[in-house]
Amino acid sequence: MTPKDKEHAAISASDQELVLGSLERDQLAGLKRQPIPRRRLRGSETLAIWSLRIYVVFMMIVVLYQVLTSGR
Repeated sequence: MTPKDKEHAAISASDQELVLGSLERDQLAGLKRQPIPRRRLRGSETLAIWSLRIYVVFMMIVVLYQVLTSGR
């Protein structure tokens, strides 16, 4: 850790709230607009996400089928 990192880590939550409370509206909005880069997923994580997507599509088809058959 460099001395600069130690200074940055020493800011308490109350100090941070004080700074955020003293910012003007547009300054605060500018701070919140910083983009967060996408996270690179590992193979197992990608597989889990795609499995959930397929499950959701399958369940939508099942629900649609149930709605159509109960309406007859």
